[in-house]
Parts: sequence; structure tokens; C-alpha cells
Amino acid sequence: MIKKTWLWIQDIFSDEEDPTEPIYDPVHIASMLVLTLFGISILFWLFWSLLVYKGGLVGKIIPVLSVIFTSKTLADFGYEGYPYEMGIFDGWLTNVIAFLFLCLIVWRAVKILRRRSEI
Repeated sequence: MIKKTWLWIQDIFSDEEDPTEPIYDPVHIASMLVLTLFGISILFWLFWSLLVYKGGLVGKIIPVLSVIFTSKTLADFGYEGYPYEMGIFDGWLTNVIAFLFLCLIVWRAVKILRRRSEI
């Protein structure tokens, strides 16, 4: 037991390189870190703009359905016109764009996973 531990310690501090050990390029590690941070920031923007920005998309779905299926109008929810007072619908364009990006990402992920399962 002690001999194994001593050999392990010597191996750690040894200057000799093992030819079977994989070689890591610092450029690969740096690019992986940059791409990971980029992916995390894209997901953060996507979910923030979909769920939080100006009330999120979830808070706008029920008023839209009320306008479509009942006698309520957009003015009942504070809407006066696009660039002016939009009431509860303020920020809807950003919310819808984020929803479309989410649908695109999910569609591509499903397509990639189906292709991988066929292999």
C-alpha cells in the first residue's frame, strides 16, 4: 500500500511524459470556455426575454385569448397603439421573437437527436 502511494506520488511529480496520455491544446480549452459562456448567455437572454421582460409572454396569453374569444377589446387592457401606450402588451414583440428562437432551438435539437439515434 505504501509502495503504491509512493509510486503514485513520484509519477505525479515526474518530468517524463506518458505517450498514451492525450495532449490538450490551450486553444481548444479557451475556445470551449468561450463557446460555453456564449451558449449560457444566449440561453439567459432567451429565457429572460421570454419569461421576464415586461411581464413575459405567459402574462400576455390570457389577455390575447380574452380579446379573441370574448367581447373585450385591446383598449380594455390598456392598449392605445403600437409606439405609444401598449398596456399589458408592452414588450410583446421581444417575447414573441424569443418564443420563435426557442422553437427553432428545440426543433434543431430534436432533428439532431433523431439523426443521432438513426446512426
